[in-house]
Amino acid sequence: MGRQPGPRGEGRSLPVAALRHAIRPLERCAREPVQSATRLADFRFPPGSRIMRIAYLVSAYPAVSHTFIRREIEAIRRRGAEVSTFSVRRADPSGLNLESDLREAERTRSILPVGPFTLGHDHILALASRPIAYLRTFARSRRHRLPGMRGWLWAWFHFAEAIRLARLLASANVSHLHVHFANNGSTLGLLAASYLGLRWSMTLHGRADFSYPAVALLPDKMRRARFVACVSHFGRASALSYADPGVSDDKLFVVRCGLDGRALTPTSESPKTIPRTRTRILSVGRLSLEKAQVGLLEAFAKLLREGIDAELEIVGEGVERARLEERIAELELEDRCRLAGALPETEVFERIQSADIFALSSLVEGLPVSLMEAMALGIPVVAPRLAGIPELVEDGETGLLFHPADWSGLAGCLRRLTEDASLRSLLVVKAREKVAQEFDIDLSVEALWLRFVEEEDRDLRSREMKSRRP
Repeated sequence: MGRQPGPRGEGRSLPVAALRHAIRPLERCAREPVQSATRLADFRFPPGSRIMRIAYLVSAYPAVSHTFIRREIEAIRRRGAEVSTFSVRRADPSGLNLESDLREAERTRSILPVGPFTLGHDHILALASRPIAYLRTFARSRRHRLPGMRGWLWAWFHFAEAIRLARLLASANVSHLHVHFANNGSTLGLLAASYLGLRWSMTLHGRADFSYPAVALLPDKMRRARFVACVSHFGRASALSYADPGVSDDKLFVVRCGLDGRALTPTSESPKTIPRTRTRILSVGRLSLEKAQVGLLEAFAKLLREGIDAELEIVGEGVERARLEERIAELELEDRCRLAGALPETEVFERIQSADIFALSSLVEGLPVSLMEAMALGIPVVAPRLAGIPELVEDGETGLLFHPADWSGLAGCLRRLTEDASLRSLLVVKAREKVAQEFDIDLSVEALWLRFVEEEDRDLRSREMKSRRP
């Protein structure tokens, strides 16, 4: 039986035969993507095999804005893997509302805050136990950094925190580290994996991963990771444009941010119909420049001037609140527009279901989970034609699209949905089918899970071959 040594040689392996047994049904599912997710959701490794131990690292976990990561982790656990969760910074329990998030907060280990004694102790042990790996990782931290004195300073911090992470990972006895986002967390993951000789991979999401400073270090991360998951084909193409020539295309693949279909069932099976009274328009997102809620206000004001009886609610919090409040007053929308602030996930779902139209006005996006949620809950959606959104919202089929920053176009889409009941019904039915077939978590996680298993199998076979050499 092949053995996968731990960071200090601890055994924590899956038999090679068991892994091959595991891959066969997964390959069949990959060839039949529209089949029911039940087969994969109930999949377990065969009796007698050792479970796969995977670590997930996020800059802040759990978090209200990272529920899609929790759903992914839960789906991986349902497949029989043991997933340990790590966060760069400790989650604030006061900001968590769901019981599942609170449970995750209790079991998640954080790198920061950490006292100087603990950090020093970790480094002494790391240097004493693996001096060559320690010095090699230190040298790598000098190379994997931003230019300038500030880059040198942050490299020291990253190295210090990476060794702390390595000690935590070693104690969890994991065989693979997966990181979400190409931010500082992925830098710590790269360095910790380098010290431990551990497999690691990452998921890329949206604009932040392809903007400075993250993008400056992205080519090196993609080269050193075993694989890179991207939430959209647009994101994959963007990542490939930064990849070194030696990085093969098949190293990057698409893994959607999936939804739990069981938790997102409309209260009525029939498509929502707009009442004869005031139309309710809802938008959910962080109040920020890139979300461009000011543009949504402009489109909404135009809609009212054209005689449409409507009201607008914006759910979310952020630095643009004061500017939005000022613009609401300038447009005299106080009695028609409400800033609801940040709300618990369950309450957000309730607001979505009570809305007639869901609208986004973003200037920059990845693939918004809020759009998926609205579509799954049977609400017609309007969104900008940018980034990965057209992969979810097909114009005139599963929703309506407008050109980014075209507020007259946004107003026109809102008006169409208000006035055309048959269009609303068509969009709602096809949107729910689209989400169920392509964005259910137990389907979307297939490719990621199969890659975890393949990488484990590859390492075990390699060690098996080495052990047979004279």
